[in-house]
Amino acid sequence: MPAEFTMTVTVAPATTLEGVVRVPGDKSISHRYAMFAALAEGVTRITHYAPGNDCQSTLRCLEQLGTVVSRHTAFDRDTGAEVPTVQIVGRGLRGLQSPSADLDCGNSGSTLRMLAGILAAHPFTSVLTGDVSLRRRPMMRVVTPLAEMGADVTSFNGRPPVRVTGGNLHPITYHPDTPSAQVKTAVLLAGLQTAGVTTFEEPAQTRDHTERALRALGAKVDVQGHVIRITGEQPLTGRPLAVPGDPSSAAFWACAAAALPGSFIELRDVGLNPSRTAIFEVLRRFGADVDIQVERTDAEEPVGRVRVRHKQLNRLELTPAEVPGLIDELPVLAALATHGGELRVTGAQELRAKESDRITALINGLRALGADADELPDGFHVRGSRRLLGGEADAADDHRLAMAFAVAGLGGLEPTIIRGADAVNVSYPGFFDVLDALRT
Repeated sequence: MPAEFTMTVTVAPATTLEGVVRVPGDKSISHRYAMFAALAEGVTRITHYAPGNDCQSTLRCLEQLGTVVSRHTAFDRDTGAEVPTVQIVGRGLRGLQSPSADLDCGNSGSTLRMLAGILAAHPFTSVLTGDVSLRRRPMMRVVTPLAEMGADVTSFNGRPPVRVTGGNLHPITYHPDTPSAQVKTAVLLAGLQTAGVTTFEEPAQTRDHTERALRALGAKVDVQGHVIRITGEQPLTGRPLAVPGDPSSAAFWACAAAALPGSFIELRDVGLNPSRTAIFEVLRRFGADVDIQVERTDAEEPVGRVRVRHKQLNRLELTPAEVPGLIDELPVLAALATHGGELRVTGAQELRAKESDRITALINGLRALGADADELPDGFHVRGSRRLLGGEADAADDHRLAMAFAVAGLGGLEPTIIRGADAVNVSYPGFFDVLDALRT
């Protein structure tokens, strides 16, 4: 099977990293703001929209569905920089148009799953597909509840392409077996366009950007613990929105600072939503010096700065109950463990259904660099008992693995070569340029 990403990058060992970083806009929030804006009435202007390929896939799909989207840059008075900005003219609930071709979601599972929830309420047929990696990923977790609501949803052996024929839905109460913010969002978006009350009962808390964004655009969402209810046919109203920096992207720099003696990195304008900040608390437990300050709230999302300094790493075990709040950060925590700590993770079988089988690909890559690491059925065990040798690691078409191997490689005796390093463009274009700028 041909690789989606082919660029090779060499990461030289580093002694210390130091500097101030503003990471790209949050990928999860950018997807949601764009989709919700398309369902709103009026115009929504989104600043600091995530520049990666995944969020661009969302915009292209919305355009295919008749949404007017304009892209430009805007001057940020706080930073003195030009920032990515998107303006979307909303079409209202159930106001999208039938696409003339398949909707190409690229590498973005978020686009496919959440957009399926929107399309389930529209009275036409859409086909959602994507690249080779996306077409390997499981989709029954979103197909099942949308079909239960009354949409005609089919997939190819449980994977994309996903065909959605929408129409008049009925509300449901849904209890998924596996925590998933994307499935929750798909069901709530379908419920928003359905008369009556739709209820989603999470087995464990997941990120709550959907609930916050819906409220910011004027909808009422009832949240009682792990139970979320939405009354359908509430109109959304377009408004200016600013996307905070992505904490999952910030995690790579936080772990890099924690890895190297003498390092200090300050991350500014980072989203500090409590459902996303477990990574920083875990870094403290791992031994890093982490200072967090919430500075403001934008559209119900707390935003602030994070400062991370290196300290002595120790042994850490992450339990299944902790995994949902750290699912995107687990690869870089494994990379951090190679710098002298030890990390054991269980209950993370969800990693096998990401852009790659992140458990197998992660451990294969770390071992190729000389790590003492074991693959577990539902996780991994990495022991920083020896310094990495360096060598060559395959990112397996996975943006988070490409960046994790870069963090691991900073501690190598020799340079680390990362195959498929251009996968970082999925979420963090310019990642390797920032890495070079932080070297001291």
